[in-house]
Amino acid sequence: MVPTAVIFKAACPHCRGSFEMGSDALRLVIGASSRTTFYSFTCPDCGSAVRKPAGERIVELLTGGGVRTLRLHHARS
Repeated sequence: MVPTAVIFKAACPHCRGSFEMGSDALRLVIGASSRTTFYSFTCPDCGSAVRKPAGERIVELLTGGGVRTLRLHHARS
């Protein structure tokens, strides 16, 4: 069985473009706080790097859709 591709809707705050992209075009970073948890992508319309905050629901949707995830850990002293 071939896995179904997951498509996400996104918008660029720079050019105001609206588009759909696959999970391979997005990156998710999960940090220790809401300030360090975000997703990013490159706008296919204008080429700008876009970074947006990711709350719990967005994290759930992106990880469930196969978006590559980086988990940040801080060193304990």
